[in-house]
Amino acid sequence: MVQGLSQFRARWGSLPTRVRKAVIETLEQNAEELVQEMKANAPELSGELRKSIGWTWGDAPEGSMTLGRVRGDDEALVITIYAGNEKTMVTNSRGIRFQNAKLQEFGTKEMPANPYFFPVYRLRKRRIKSRLTRNVNKAIKAT
Repeated sequence: MVQGLSQFRARWGSLPTRVRKAVIETLEQNAEELVQEMKANAPELSGELRKSIGWTWGDAPEGSMTLGRVRGDDEALVITIYAGNEKTMVTNSRGIRFQNAKLQEFGTKEMPANPYFFPVYRLRKRRIKSRLTRNVNKAIKAT
């Protein structure tokens, strides 16, 4: 259980609609920026990996690698950034299936890593948090 979740839910429920809208719009903007940068940094093998990087409200598609989830009130506000899908699955010589998105990100014994996912997140984490704080504060002051 996350500490402070009940306090967050109580505060979130009492926020004006304008502030909730600012949070949602900022989360979407941040997710879109991350996805675009991740796509630009993804290895250019078949292009399927780049096409598979995306974000969604709720759960990621089955079989994808998830960067993270941001949760809000009662599971209604969950944004997920992911990479990989059924088209990016690969099979090794022993017949074991793997998600190519993970293999590219972390590498294997035979293949060096081609990180494209977490470096972008780490690079932009401060910017994302600052933008969210700034936009929420602006919305609060406007109410």
